[in-house]
Amino acid sequence: MSRILIIEDNLDIRENIAELLELGGYQTYQAENGKLGAMMALEHLPDLILCDIMMPELDGYGVLHVLSKHKETLHIPFIFLTAKAEKIDIRKGMTLGADDYITKPFEETDLLLAIENRLKKSSGAQTAVSSSSFEDLFVHKIVKSYAAKQLIFTEGDTPRYIYFLQSGKVKIVKMNKDSKEVVLELCGAGDFFGYWGVLEDQNHAESAEVIEDCTVWQIPLEDFKHLLATNNEVSGKFIKLLSKNLLIKESKILELAYESVRKRVANSLIALSDTYADESGFSMKVPRELIASMAGTSVETAIRMLSEFKNDGYIDVKSSEIKLLQYDKLKNAPF
Repeated sequence: MSRILIIEDNLDIRENIAELLELGGYQTYQAENGKLGAMMALEHLPDLILCDIMMPELDGYGVLHVLSKHKETLHIPFIFLTAKAEKIDIRKGMTLGADDYITKPFEETDLLLAIENRLKKSSGAQTAVSSSSFEDLFVHKIVKSYAAKQLIFTEGDTPRYIYFLQSGKVKIVKMNKDSKEVVLELCGAGDFFGYWGVLEDQNHAESAEVIEDCTVWQIPLEDFKHLLATNNEVSGKFIKLLSKNLLIKESKILELAYESVRKRVANSLIALSDTYADESGFSMKVPRELIASMAGTSVETAIRMLSEFKNDGYIDVKSSEIKLLQYDKLKNAPF
């Protein structure tokens, strides 16, 4: 009997879906918010996940991101079930790794067929690497440890490796014409980075700096190119990463052009949470310089915005540690 996790904050919808699926011969688990849903997914390891997008505690995008960081849940089929039907929302969900997208209201047969098809595809995909772990694929990798603030590579370096972040936190940065640092990307455990120079056949156009002590795999270029051509797991993960990266860069350009500084600082906190939150939520020591460079503002302004967010109850701040208390309210606040 296949097991399905339903993450939906509307009680009536959640129970109706559960009843339908149980009549269809499925075992179900139910979670009323994203945070609980992520915890239940890691505990029960269901065969498929149905997840709403707009939810308290942690939204559907956050749930998908958290689960993509765990090898146990990385390949579980994930279907967004939501009233949001805008193309940009669908695109965001799919580029983050969702397998399907069903809008409410929906026909019961459409939902059952989507689940059946995804379960069949998931079952058929358990092939190539079943006898070897993801780590074993990169037999010639060099494993290196870096301390906070160390540079892994710098702008202008000739690419020699593709990098895979086994643990820790890394930021991809570039200096603008005013010699100010701009954060282009945040990397967490399980992310590849340092690949644009390889794809474009030119030197690195950015630098990689460690935020928190990390362990990095340096993967020789020829090994990586071979795996892209022969291994579905690696190529699939890399394609999703490229799509996600392009979407982030597109959003960043629009944000810097049109959003207020208050909104940009709020978005920086949301981006940090989306990248580094775990099943218990987001709490980490965040250098104020990092928030400033992500938001395109001064450190003093970033500190002032954080103080205002604390007073508004969106976050809690203790020394350098920031804890996100109201993810949805901060993300959707009309600053």
